[in-house]
This record gives sequence, structure tokens and C-alpha cells, in this order.
Amino acid sequence: MTSRGRIWFEQLAQGAAPVAGMPPSVLVADTSLQGQAVRLLAVVPDPDSPFRRARRGEVGLREAWALAAAVREALHADAGAAPRALLAVVDVPGQAYGRREEMLGIHLACAAAVDAYASARLAGHRVLALLVGGAMSGAFLAHGYQAHRLLALDDPGVLVHAMGREAAARVTRRSVSELDEFAAAQAPMSYRIADYASLGLLHRLIGGIDADAPTPGQVTAVRTALVEALQDIAPDERDLAVRWSRGVARGGRAASLQVRERLAAQWSAPTP
Repeated sequence: MTSRGRIWFEQLAQGAAPVAGMPPSVLVADTSLQGQAVRLLAVVPDPDSPFRRARRGEVGLREAWALAAAVREALHADAGAAPRALLAVVDVPGQAYGRREEMLGIHLACAAAVDAYASARLAGHRVLALLVGGAMSGAFLAHGYQAHRLLALDDPGVLVHAMGREAAARVTRRSVSELDEFAAAQAPMSYRIADYASLGLLHRLIGGIDADAPTPGQVTAVRTALVEALQDIAPDERDLAVRWSRGVARGGRAASLQVRERLAAQWSAPTP
């Protein structure tokens, strides 16, 4: 099955051989960006998956454990050497939730992926996420959200949210059209990637790209943006403070900044 995740993985891999041992729904390859070693990771649809809830590109049990294994393999292989960068190509409609997933610990599998990405970042690996499609719910948390820098294509099909429109409409007791009208005035509720960017969470919103059929020039533009993002990461940068301390975030997340400041003040206050 063709997906944006597969399209962009193949464009960025440039013919690099995939890492063996992964399930069909997880693509991993070692390549380079302007001479910088990079491990690419993507989750793609697998219509033959034995887990029917994970056939459309969802992050399920196999996908989450495989992502964790691929990231930790790079972490261990690079110990004592120059750590390669990690690039998560993100096109995930959500995590795979079903009875079997619940019984077999989907929460543990996704947590393992989160922990692997975070551990790699703390160990000095520069981590990027390129959003080319859906970046929904726990799937995005498990695959991409731990990145130093988030980049996204400026395209209507690039969505970031805690849940799909239909589910959000049910929870808020609105119709989908009413939800969209409400979200238009509340950026945190919006599904538009431009509104997500207004919160200051994106490093860069890349415009002028055909997400489904990019031209060679457009692929080059995206590769250039990725290289710039890698160069923007300081050698000793380990946390995600850039998401609330820079540029747009200072205005788009003003209330969050106040909460952080007050929590820090309370934490550091002397004990009575």
C-alpha cells in the first residue's frame, strides 16, 4: 500500500538498503544528509498484518517494539563513536487500539518507543521528525514527538491532534462541522498544521511541496530544511526547551510559560 510515509522514506533513503529484521510495517535505513549519517525510520501500512487494528499505518504492538529496537540498535552501535542522527518520517493515523492490543500491553510497547527516542536524544543523537501526513494521538508520541526539532509539510493532509475529528466531535458533543468551527478560533483544538505551527512547536513549516508526488527539486528543498534543522541543534542540547523558549512559542504558549515559571518557583522555594 502506498502511503506518504513510504513515499518520503524512499525519497530520503535514496536507495539505501533497509535494515533487516523489521516487520513489513516498519521501514528503517541508514543513509546520509550532506555527509551526515542518519537513520531513517517510518511506519507504513501493512494490509497483511496479523493485528487488524494495525493495517493502515497505525503504531501497534509490532510497530512500537520494532521502532524501539531500531533506535536502541543505533544507540548501542554508536556508543563511544560519533552518534548518527535519527529522522522519524511521520505519517501515522493513531495507535492501534483493540482488545488484543490492550491485553498485550500497547501502552508498554509505545512507552518503549518513546523511551528509546528520548534515550537516544539524551545520549547525544540529534533527533528530527518530518511530518508528512497524520501525526495523531499516541502514535505521534511514540514516533516523532521526542525529536529535538519538528518539521512539517504545509499541506492539508498533515494533521496533528490527540484524536480524530469524529472521535473529538463525539467527546465534545458537537458535529464535525461544529468542531471545525470551534477549532478555527482555538488553535490547540485545530487540525490545521498552520495553527499547530502558531503554537511554536514546529521548527519549520515547509511550503510549496507536493506531499504525495514530490518533484526532485521539492525533495531537495526538504533535504535542505532537514540539514538546516540538524545544524540548528547545539552539540550539548539534550532537552526540548526550544519548544517553549523560542520565537513564536513565547507568544503562542504564553500561558504554558507562566505555568512553568510558577511551578519552577514553587519547586525551588525553601521549605517552611
